[in-house]
Amino acid sequence: MVIVPKEVFLTKGVGRHTEKLSSFELSLRNAGIARFNIVSVSSIFPPECKLITRAQGLRKLQDGQIIFCVMSRNSTNEPNRLVSASVGLAIPKEKKYYGFLSEHSAFGQTEKKAGDYAEDLAASMLATTLGLDFDIDKNYDQRKAIWKISGKIVRTVNVTQSAEGDKNGLWTTVLAAAVFITQPDFSSKASEQKK
Repeated sequence: MVIVPKEVFLTKGVGRHTEKLSSFELSLRNAGIARFNIVSVSSIFPPECKLITRAQGLRKLQDGQIIFCVMSRNSTNEPNRLVSASVGLAIPKEKKYYGFLSEHSAFGQTEKKAGDYAEDLAASMLATTLGLDFDIDKNYDQRKAIWKISGKIVRTVNVTQSAEGDKNGLWTTVLAAAVFITQPDFSSKASEQKK
């Protein structure tokens, strides 16, 4: 059996509760993925994979289904402490190549800063794989401009959730996720490729 996702969607959520685990559950509900059994995977965006909307993706899944996702999460019970969780995505122009997803979580970073950082991580990983120049001393916007000009990276995006810790000290959990839509391939073609 070969499992290669053909589609992915991005989602995010925030939850608050007296219990840390319950705040995580509420963030999953807010993200729309609490009804699934979640398996965290590493950060490869498969060749030929298509980015779809959250609504499209959720319609393709069943209650209790095992789903694979790249997830970032962060929690605090400190009043007013800013927490963020982000997943960045870099997609190569040539669909036959794989791209990258990156997870980033932080304290004290705004949603925009955390999102840009996660996007930069994903784009940096893809750029080095594609043999593009990577200058760590240049800021993200400068590197992004160079990568876009190269024509090898077609798109970078992020999904980011930030929140301030509850003023009364409840646990506040934020999460961001890229959820893969998978259909196992039991065909003989998949078996032949393994040989």
